[in-house]
Amino acid sequence: MFKSRWIIGPAADIEGDVLVSVTELTLDDFRRTPGAYRAGYTLGREWPRLPGAVGQWLWAEPLRRRLGSVSVWRDRAALRGFVGLPAHVEIMRKYRDLGSTRATTWHTDEVDPQAIWRTAERWLKNEHMVE
Repeated sequence: MFKSRWIIGPAADIEGDVLVSVTELTLDDFRRTPGAYRAGYTLGREWPRLPGAVGQWLWAEPLRRRLGSVSVWRDRAALRGFVGLPAHVEIMRKYRDLGSTRATTWHTDEVDPQAIWRTAERWLKNEHMVE
C-alpha cells in the first residue's frame, strides 16, 4: 500500500475529541485508477485550507484498483463541509458508480497519527468486516 505523508490541516493543534474518517474506492477496471488517484490527489491539495481539518493521508493499492483517504476532523460538521464541497461532489459523481465504496468513522480523544493510521489500516485490510 502506498500512502502520502501526514498532511496537516488548519485545526492540527486541536486537543480532545476528533472524528476520524476512512474511505475506500475499489474500481471495476484498471483504466480508471490513474484518473481517480489524480482527482483525489488534486482535491487533497485543498486540505490545508479546509475548516476543521486536522490531518490526512491519501492511500492507494494500484494493482488492486483501491484508493482512498484517512482523514481527521475537528467534528462531524467539518467533515460534512468537506463532503459538500463542489470539487468533492464532482469526483464522487464521476467515480462512485465505476466501482464500490466503503467508509467508516470513529471518534478518538487522542490525535496520535501513528495510532490512527494503525486502526485505519486494520479496517482497510479487513475487506469483509461488517460495518
